[in-house]
Amino acid sequence: MITHVILDQIDVPIVQAPLAGGPSTPELAAAVSNAGGLGFLAAGYLTADLLREQIASARATTAGALGVNLFVPGVPATPGVVEDYAARLSAAYPQAGADLGLARFDDDAWDAKLALLLDAPLPVISFTFGCPDVQVISAVQSAGSEAWVTVTTPAEARRAAAAGADALIVQGIEAGGHRASFADDPASDMSGGFGLLSLLQLVRRETPLPLVGAGGISTGAGVAAVLAAGAAAAQLGTAFLRSPEAGTAQVHRNALTQPGETAMTRAFTGRLARGIRNQFLDEHSQAAPVAYPEVHFLTAPLRAAARRSGNPDLVNLWAGQTYELAGERPAAEIVTQLAGDARTALAAAASRLSQGSD
Repeated sequence: MITHVILDQIDVPIVQAPLAGGPSTPELAAAVSNAGGLGFLAAGYLTADLLREQIASARATTAGALGVNLFVPGVPATPGVVEDYAARLSAAYPQAGADLGLARFDDDAWDAKLALLLDAPLPVISFTFGCPDVQVISAVQSAGSEAWVTVTTPAEARRAAAAGADALIVQGIEAGGHRASFADDPASDMSGGFGLLSLLQLVRRETPLPLVGAGGISTGAGVAAVLAAGAAAAQLGTAFLRSPEAGTAQVHRNALTQPGETAMTRAFTGRLARGIRNQFLDEHSQAAPVAYPEVHFLTAPLRAAARRSGNPDLVNLWAGQTYELAGERPAAEIVTQLAGDARTALAAAASRLSQGSD
C-alpha cells in the first residue's frame, strides 16, 4: 500500500485531464509534466500495444510524474435500441448507410491494459465510468501506482473511498466530454447533476481523501477556486485542446474559437457527454439510447469522415462550459500562466478577507 505522494510531489497543482479519442498525446502529457504539473495519457480506444508505445514516447521526453486513465467496462445495451437508432441515422443522412459502423460491445481491452500497467506501473492510474473492485485497486497499489477514481456524486465518492482509492477526481457537470458516472442513468438527467463547487463541498464531508477538482476550469482564478474549496489540485482538459501538443482535430480546434453553447448528449457515443451544440447533437440527442460503446462504434466512421472533410455538424465537439476561454498556446505556457494567475487570485482573496477583519 502506498501513501498519497504524487500530489505532494508535483510543483504545480494542475492535472491535465486524459482526453481520449485523439487529443491526448505523449507530447501533451510530457509537456504538462515538464512544466511541473501532472500529465495524463488516455488509454481509452487504444490497443494495449499502442498504449505501451505512447507510454514509452512520453517517458522518453519527461522524467516527471505521469498518469494513465482507464475506462471501467460497463454492460451491454438493451437489445434493439441500437438497431432503432441506426435506422434513424440512416434515414436522416441518406449517405450514412456506408458511413455507419458495426455497433458492438467490448470492454476496451481492460484486461490487457491493466496487465500492462501492473507490469510497468506509472505513478498514477485513474479510472473513469465506474469504480474498480477492491482487488483491482489493491493490485494497482501493490504494483506501486496510486489508484484515482473519478466521481460525479457523493454516493460515488463513498463507494470509491470504501474500495480503497488513493484520491478522487471530482467531476462537476461543467466538464467537457463524457460524464464519468458509474452508471449512465437517464433518471439522473432530470437533476442536472452537481456543479463542481457544490460537489467538492459535499464530497469533502464524505471523505478525507485528496480531491482533484474537474469541470469548467479554464483560468487561474478557476484553479484558485477549487483549491480554496478543498481540492489538492485542479484538473483541466478543454483548456489544453488548442495547444500544439494536443492531437485535437482541426475542425474541433476551429469550433473552439467560435462563440456557442454546450449541451449534454448521448447522440455520438451512447453515453452522456458535453459538447458544443451542432446539427447532429440537436437533432439526435433526444432519441439517442443509453448504449455505450455500441453507439460509439456505430457513429465512429461518420464522425471520422466529417473530421476529414471539416464538417463541424457531424463531429463530437467535446468541450466544457468555459471552452471560449481556451487559448492557443504551448501546454507549458498554459500551466505556467494558470499557476501564476491562481497565486494572484488567492492573494487577492486573502487580501479581501484581511480587509474585512480590520
